[in-house]
Amino acid sequence: MAFMLYSIDDAIDCKYVVTKTMSGQAKAGTLVHIMDTTEKSDGIIVDYRVTRTGQNFVARFNTIKDFCKWAHPDTFLARHYDSFSKKEIQQYLKVKERSVVSFCLPIILISLIVIWGVSIALVGGGAGIAVGIVCSLISVLGTLFAFKMTKEKTMLKMYSKVNVGISFK
Repeated sequence: MAFMLYSIDDAIDCKYVVTKTMSGQAKAGTLVHIMDTTEKSDGIIVDYRVTRTGQNFVARFNTIKDFCKWAHPDTFLARHYDSFSKKEIQQYLKVKERSVVSFCLPIILISLIVIWGVSIALVGGGAGIAVGIVCSLISVLGTLFAFKMTKEKTMLKMYSKVNVGISFK
């Protein structure tokens, strides 16, 4: 998911989930509250507080884009942060950040290379091409289905941990 701020001042008094661990800063999966920001000629300074522990930190970023890579707003996690473990939050963020290009495309390309290599080498001729086409379609559709199902499964798992009065089956 692409997230971008146009002004760092828009981040003040908002809660963000850290997605990338930096040295001396809050770890990935931590919910932080942005207290203040300062824009200088050499970068951006962000004062933030870890919501669970109350620790205050100051982080320096070269650009707003670097800040957006470090933390994302997530209202679902902000509301129900105490219901999840660090591992569950990191898995949620990992699955949420997947895209068709970053997750499916490499798997599809590798599977197509293997399928076409095997179908031409072992079957050969017109039958090899037919087998390659059928296996390629199955591979692409299977990868896209797996991509969709992992996202759904992760979200259902997260929602089931939160007691909102809704039952998922």
